Formats: sequence, C-alpha cells, structure tokens
Amino acid sequence: EHEDTGLLLQPLLEGQNYEAAAADGKPGPSVSVSRNNPTKRDCLVVAVLCFGNLINFIDWFLVPGILLDIQKYFGLSDGKTGLLQTVFTLCYMLAAPIFGYLGDRYNRKIILGAGIFFWCGVTLGSSFITESHYRIFVLSRGLVGIGSASYSTIAPTIIADLFEEGKRTIVLSIFYIFIPVGSGCGYMLAAGMAKSTGDWHWAFRVTPSMGGLALLLLILLVPHRIQRKTAAHRALSISGTIQREDEKPDVHRTAKTTWCQDVGSLVKNCSFVYSSLGLTAMAFVTGALGMWMPLFLYRAQVVQGIVPPCLQESCNSSNSLIFGGITIGTGILGIIAGAEAARRLRKRNNKADPLICATSMFISALCLYIALMVAQTNILSTFIFIAFGELFLSVNWAVVTDILLYVVTPRRQSTAIALQILVSHLLGDAGSPYLIGVISNAIQARNIPSLQWSFRSMQYSFVTCAFVGVFGGGFFLLTSFYIEEDRKEAQR
Repeated sequence: EHEDTGLLLQPLLEGQNYEAAAADGKPGPSVSVSRNNPTKRDCLVVAVLCFGNLINFIDWFLVPGILLDIQKYFGLSDGKTGLLQTVFTLCYMLAAPIFGYLGDRYNRKIILGAGIFFWCGVTLGSSFITESHYRIFVLSRGLVGIGSASYSTIAPTIIADLFEEGKRTIVLSIFYIFIPVGSGCGYMLAAGMAKSTGDWHWAFRVTPSMGGLALLLLILLVPHRIQRKTAAHRALSISGTIQREDEKPDVHRTAKTTWCQDVGSLVKNCSFVYSSLGLTAMAFVTGALGMWMPLFLYRAQVVQGIVPPCLQESCNSSNSLIFGGITIGTGILGIIAGAEAARRLRKRNNKADPLICATSMFISALCLYIALMVAQTNILSTFIFIAFGELFLSVNWAVVTDILLYVVTPRRQSTAIALQILVSHLLGDAGSPYLIGVISNAIQARNIPSLQWSFRSMQYSFVTCAFVGVFGGGFFLLTSFYIEEDRKEAQR
C-alpha cells in the first residue's frame, strides 16, 4: 500500500468550524493554532523516533566498546578486527538506497517496525556465537547494518513532514543528539556488561529488549500516515484546495518518477553533492575514531606504564567508559551549539550553514592531530584534545541534514538521504576502520614486534583522519558557493 505523503485533511469538526468562521468573514483560530504549534501527537512521534535512534546507535557501538575482548576472544589482527565495523557499514550503506526507494513510495511505519524487529533479533542471536565461528559473527554484524539502514533513512523524513523549516532544525537537533548519546551509551553499556558479568556476550542481550519496547511504542503512538506540514501545503489548505493523494496528486508528487530520475536530479544539485562529500569526510573520521580510539588509548597507557598489558580474561574497560562519556557530552553540546549557531547566523548570512560546517571541520582536524601527537607523553592532554575534536565534529550533524532538507524537494528527500548514506559510508566509515587496521598491520610488519610499535603503528595510521578532516572542510566551503541558488530552486 502506498503511503499518503500529502497533507491529510483536519478532523471534520475542525473543518466545519473553519468553514463557519470563514462564512462570517472571520479567520478560524483553530486552523492557525494547529498549523503553527506542534501538536501533542507530533511530540510523541518525535519522542518515539528519538528513542529508536538511541537504540540504533547503542547497537552500532557495542563492538568498539569491547573491542579488546573481542580481538582476544577470536584471536584477530588489527586488520581483521577493523573488518567487523566495515562489514556492518557496507551492508548498512548498500541497504540504504533500497529503503530510500521504499520510503518514498510505501508506508514508512511498517518499514521502520520491520527494521527494528530484524536488527534486534539478529543482535540477540549474535550473543550466542562461539570463538570458532568468527565468520558467522561478521555476518551477524552485516545483517544488523541492514536493519539499521531502514531506520536512519526513513525516520528523518517523518520529522521533515511533521515540522516546518523554522522548527525543523530544532527537532532534528534533538533527534541527532541521540547519535552521540547512543554511541556513548553503546561503549558504556558494552564495557559495563563485560565487566559486571565477565562475559562480553551479555552486551548483545540488552538492546533487543529495548528494541522490543521501541517497536511497541511505534505501533501504539506513531500514526499509520504522516501529515506533511510545509508552507506550500499550508497556503493550499487555507484556500481550501487540498485534496487527498488518491484523489489528486499533491504539489510534491505530481508524477511517479523512477528512482534513476530522482538520482539524476540530485547529482545535478551542487549543494547536495558537495555537502554529501563533506559528510563523507565526517563519516570517515568518526568511523575510525569510534572503532579504534579506546584501543589506541589503551596502547598509549601501556607504553606510558599506566596500565599493564591485557593478559586476563576480561580486559580493562575504563577507556571505553571514559570515551563513551566524552562522546555523549561533546555530542550533546556540539549539536546544540551547531543548531543555535545556524539559527542565529542564518539571519545575517544565507551561507551560514556550510560555513559553520567548514569551520568546525578545520578545527576538529587540528584538535585530533594534536591529540595524536601528545598521546605518548600526556594521556590527560590526549583526552582533552579528543574531546574538542569530537565536539566540533558533532556541530555538523543536524546542520548537514537540514541543508539536505531545504536544497532537495520533499518528494525526493528519502531518496536523497539514502543516496547520501550510500556515498558517505562507501567512501567514509565503511572503509576507515579497516583501512586504519591494515595500515597499522603494515607498519608493525616492517618493525620488530613490541608494545612501542603496537602503539606507534596505530598513531601513524590515525594521522590519516586529520588530513581527511581538512578535505571535508574544503567540501563544505564549496557548498557555500551554491547553497543560495539550490535553495531557491528547491523552493520553486
């Protein structure tokens, strides 16, 4: 069944009140209130979507939170360890365009529910895999990525339908706050469960129960069809010309175009292309940091003599806990700061959004480079500069998505998000965890095996992230040259 993405009529009683008021020559106050203020139902929908996003990203970062335990359990090299997150991301990105196509044409609530059920079931099953079945464990992470793709592709478009541009940035900021919060909770949950139970497998048995609750809330609280609130639809509703999509195509869906036609139109959109490449650089950096940073910090502490090498059954998980806390704190602050900076600066400069993203990428790259250079001598300074690097990376999450939503017409938004996910992960965090591991292996192979070179190999391979961050800032600068023209085109 095709999803009705057009503006549904208000309840009959409200429509009658409006018509009666209009007949008396007075405006209908009930219509004005319903259009300008988010309803209680809309807030509940956003709350459910945010809870689902939290679980989604907790699941993403369970493996990095107990990476040292998993590496020791399966007896993996750095390269094979990085492959775990690479397979997850590859499956995620390949599934995203499929869900984008489905999300633009079919009922999104059903797709979201099926995705949650699938990824939680696979996560639970992966908790029973033994050390002799590493390939099955890799496969399970890939299947979880497919389920996660359905959520990340479709949930932001529901928010875009519920809120107009002024409020949309704020709501998207709230939604994307749960990326760093979920990521940090993933580290902390995994490390905490491994420490308390002595078995890292238990980390994969918590999120399925949370996913079941999210699925229940989705069924009960999210409406079967979502109402689109845009300025164009509001104007049409006031003039009384809105019709159901099954009666007449709305202003956003005048024809059933093919996915290839949608992609062809998006490729010609320079703002979409360059902002997607900037997001790709962000994904490359965050993917590498998210996978390897706790292990890198552990190796730095071993070299400094702060902690002994891990020879016991359950390894020290303090770095995962600290890094998880840093990810949560800097993520919340960064996303709030980015949204507020965008809100204030847009009034003065129409190019504010891409300029904010470019500046934050340059600063983040510098902070990460400094953190890597001081890691061998001062672990506290390393934590501080990592925190600043993550803070400025987080500034961009909601801003980049908002750029997409106002330079792409609503009918193509699910496809645009799916295509952006495909590109950013294909060239970004799908390969960066594996690439860092392979470079680390290559450096270790050329030197005498030692704790010192185990640390240095990871340090040198991480420098790649700083340079990629600089390229990301450059792509956002290019976006600023086209943003005004593409925005006007999307509005037309």
